[in-house]
Amino acid sequence: MEKKQFQELCLGMELTGLPFLVAVKPPRGSSTTQEALPEGFEERVKERGIIWGEWLDQPLILSHRSVGCFVNHCGFGTMWESLVRDSQIVHIPNLADQVLTTRLCAEELEVSVKVEREDSGWFSKESVRDAVKSVMDKDSEIGNLVRRNHKKLRETLLSPGLLSGYADKFVETLENEV
Repeated sequence: MEKKQFQELCLGMELTGLPFLVAVKPPRGSSTTQEALPEGFEERVKERGIIWGEWLDQPLILSHRSVGCFVNHCGFGTMWESLVRDSQIVHIPNLADQVLTTRLCAEELEVSVKVEREDSGWFSKESVRDAVKSVMDKDSEIGNLVRRNHKKLRETLLSPGLLSGYADKFVETLENEV
């Protein structure tokens, strides 16, 4: 991520007024996340926000009941980790596969929202704030829609026998072909 986009992400999280943990690699050209933070940012958010630039156990963090929203790039593994957790989902895709999985989740399945980008392709702190607020606001129409759809999909994905049923059907098909 470019430094300017990293700063917009941080400032957008600050604008939400919500507590947050941002776990992200240092932006291009920076050795650490701390050196790339917007001026005065740490002081302003010290009571409610943390920027973490090292590895962490993402599934463990996402399983904690205090996590209300998961803002992510929508890589394939991250997509599955988020779909089987209770937290709301916001995407900021960067690469082609992430754009496709974001489209699937946000537009087709309606289980998440994506951060809107400007014509330049960059996102703003306001678009980060708006996306997070839209899924976290209990009175938001879009928030209620994605919560409802995410809950249904999560229940389906976690239903007993779902994966083994597919594996059994695959083996049966292979046996019939041979």
